[in-house]
Amino acid sequence: MKTAEILICGAGIVGLTVARELISRGYKDITIIDKEDEIARHASGRNSGVLHAGIYYAPGSLRAVSCLSGNFKMKEYCKDKGLPLLETGKVIVARNESELPTLHELHSRATANGAKVEIIDEQQLFEIEPNAKTTKQALFSHYTAVVDPRAVMNSLYNDLALSGKVTFMLGTSFITAKKNNVIVTDKGEISCGLFINAAGAYSDKVARPFGFGEGYQLIPFKGIYKKLKKEKAHTIKGSIYPVPNIKNPFLGIHFTRSATGDVYLGPTAIPAFGRENYGILKGLDKEAFDIILRDAILFLTNPKFRSIAFEEPRKYLFSCFFNDAKELVKDLSPDDIESTPKVGIRPQLVDTKRNELVMDFLVESDEKSVHVLNAISPAFTSSMYFAEMIVEKYIR
Repeated sequence: MKTAEILICGAGIVGLTVARELISRGYKDITIIDKEDEIARHASGRNSGVLHAGIYYAPGSLRAVSCLSGNFKMKEYCKDKGLPLLETGKVIVARNESELPTLHELHSRATANGAKVEIIDEQQLFEIEPNAKTTKQALFSHYTAVVDPRAVMNSLYNDLALSGKVTFMLGTSFITAKKNNVIVTDKGEISCGLFINAAGAYSDKVARPFGFGEGYQLIPFKGIYKKLKKEKAHTIKGSIYPVPNIKNPFLGIHFTRSATGDVYLGPTAIPAFGRENYGILKGLDKEAFDIILRDAILFLTNPKFRSIAFEEPRKYLFSCFFNDAKELVKDLSPDDIESTPKVGIRPQLVDTKRNELVMDFLVESDEKSVHVLNAISPAFTSSMYFAEMIVEKYIR
């Protein structure tokens, strides 16, 4: 039987940054398993790469506490490693006057969370982002930046592999857990002193054999992207976001200049029917019925989810996707946009007792295991600071 002092399930951003933090504190025998044959196959390698700046999150929440510190740590890491980093900030624009109170609420939240933000007028917006349009005022976030998530993940993987203290077992699926922290995988059993569940979209299922995650279920939302054609990419300098509905965890279709120069539009937040349902039918499995049932219950009982279910699926239609994007800029035509294979799944935890979306990170633990159950946005941004929090609070 294989053994490990610490066994981490999941080779995404949370799993790798937790391993990095453990090494910095003297741990020397860490094994990371992942069912895929390479790291970052899902959310960690498919996100927009935006480093958020603590604007949206309720002060005092784990998301708020970790976001800005994580932003600074990730920027520092990218600079130290020579990784792509675009520090252009971002603007949040109001599509109509009714959104101005929320714009000011975002300013208040951001200020309380320590972010550098300012309310700007239309002329100031023009100077920062000439193609953006707003109603009277906009919000400018100075600390928002963009990285290449694949480059970050590959760098972290190399750091860990070269340390001599981390063993990767890729292509190894978690099956269940037995007594005394014996973990059953499809490649045999592994005995560990501590098990850390960083399994992303599957973290609720991985938690069950340990007695955690009860009363919660992760449901997937599909993020579809499109891209500006190269000859139009110069019309976007940084990132242009709409004022979101802050009662929901999604930010709406927006423009993002990537660290490699491409400008993406998206993502959507369409309810999906599989944890890897990246296509129309691709990624559907026997769990689809359970997900559809949970979606149906939420649709009937939760007005916030119902609004998402009504609004988001229409964005499969190009005309609806385009109309949402066109509200943010002065100059955009359908011919400026092209398709892209970029698509992601965002797993969102649901409290099944209250039929509510869980709006903050959630960690459950005992002395033998730690379970990161809701690593929603801004988990990539927060990861390096969030990893410190996990190790300090839950690993003794």
